[in-house]
Amino acid sequence: MTMAKDQKKQPRPKAETPKGFRDYFGADVTERKAMLDRIAEIYHRHGFDPLETSAVETVEALGKFLPDVDRPNAGVFAWQEEAVPGGGSGDWLALRYDLTAPLARVAAQFRNDLPSPYRRYAMGPVWRNEKPGPGRFRQFYQCDADTVGAASVAADAEICAMLADALEAVGIARGDYIVRINNRKVLNGVLEAAEVRTDQAEDVLRQIDKFDKVGRDGVLALLTTGRKDESGAFIEGVGLSAAQAAPLLAFLTSKGATNAETLENLGAAVGGAAIGAEGVEELAQISGMLAAMGVGEDRAVIDPSVVRGLGYYTGPVFEAELTFEILDEKGRKRQFGSVAGGGRYDGLVERFTGQKVPATGISIGVDRLLAALRAKGLAGAEEAGPVVVTVMDRERMADYQAMAAELRAAGIRAEVYLGNPKNFGNQLKYADRRGAPVAIIQGGDEAARGVVQLKDLVLGAKIAAQASHEEWKAQPAQTEVARADLVAEVRRILG
Repeated sequence: MTMAKDQKKQPRPKAETPKGFRDYFGADVTERKAMLDRIAEIYHRHGFDPLETSAVETVEALGKFLPDVDRPNAGVFAWQEEAVPGGGSGDWLALRYDLTAPLARVAAQFRNDLPSPYRRYAMGPVWRNEKPGPGRFRQFYQCDADTVGAASVAADAEICAMLADALEAVGIARGDYIVRINNRKVLNGVLEAAEVRTDQAEDVLRQIDKFDKVGRDGVLALLTTGRKDESGAFIEGVGLSAAQAAPLLAFLTSKGATNAETLENLGAAVGGAAIGAEGVEELAQISGMLAAMGVGEDRAVIDPSVVRGLGYYTGPVFEAELTFEILDEKGRKRQFGSVAGGGRYDGLVERFTGQKVPATGISIGVDRLLAALRAKGLAGAEEAGPVVVTVMDRERMADYQAMAAELRAAGIRAEVYLGNPKNFGNQLKYADRRGAPVAIIQGGDEAARGVVQLKDLVLGAKIAAQASHEEWKAQPAQTEVARADLVAEVRRILG
């Protein structure tokens, strides 16, 4: 008795999602899966193999991918295994931070078994122990494709072409997206031409990354003496001279009307820097290979203003941008923006093997791309609820289950109402809530006559909303058909 009383005193757990996490229901899951299935089909067609890695990695394996290597649990959800005989090893483990670090581990661990180059794609959730905010969650989906072991920029061109194909496969039309391509080597040449010191390079990268926001004059001020931001606060400049900043500005503004013109401008911007000339040549090769693959400049262009991530990548970098406009939360028009990014990051596997292994890849922001499809009305159009078999007589449940089974065997999504069948109106409300296209009705009278009633819920809603009473009578949304014709008639309505 005392134990029962103690149990009653226990507070009830709160039914709430942990902060920074969310639940995905029905359409959220099916729409995302449909989108990722189309992307996977494109990746598969290009010769890439799927890879699923463990959600848990050792913190040591995550290594430099962590935001703070001095604190092994900073930025990730990490814990230390208890070091006990026959049990844990005492290692620090963490939920994967992204899909790139696991690829590095796999490429090193199975390097003798995998083909080289190794093309793989991966899709799944990742976790980051960061402060959540509006639109910023601690768990989210990533969709990556990478080629490990190919030094040729042909691999980069292939990734860009594949990305363009993937965007079109999910429904983004040509003219509504552009894949923009740049090269870190070109920037290195420009930094050399500008005589930027090594200790200044990181600050320079940070400031030119603001080009899209503050424009040419804003970047010039940030590279030299500084500027006031919108709030009136003064941002200190890097301290370059105007002469030093000139090659950097020439680099950022060298986008021409064609790839050929852009490449010519970039060649002038890098001056005599050998590394810069090498980067320009790589971009020229990528441009030529994309043209050969049928990817014209209406789909992918050389664009020096792509500077995000240049601190991480070692060669070509790519960004997919959606160019159509949407309304923001305040009703203002704005361009949708970037949905994917990537590039070449040679040295991926080196920390495991001590040997440099070239790699290049792309990561699609799953939630952002799905939001774009929804904004364009391209998501969920194919998804419909199940056909609902209503229950008129409890004792005939087996008959209703048989109807649903026949429909499923014919490839039609179907279910039997399993709530309290006493109130038929509630059954139709349930069918409506499920988005059911058809409700099947068979009472004792219909069963005796060997027929069923089919209620076309889509047509019924349309008639109720638009038709006059006379039109409603002329186009009944409920029809009686022979029981033997159930599957054929439902298929006709759905078709």
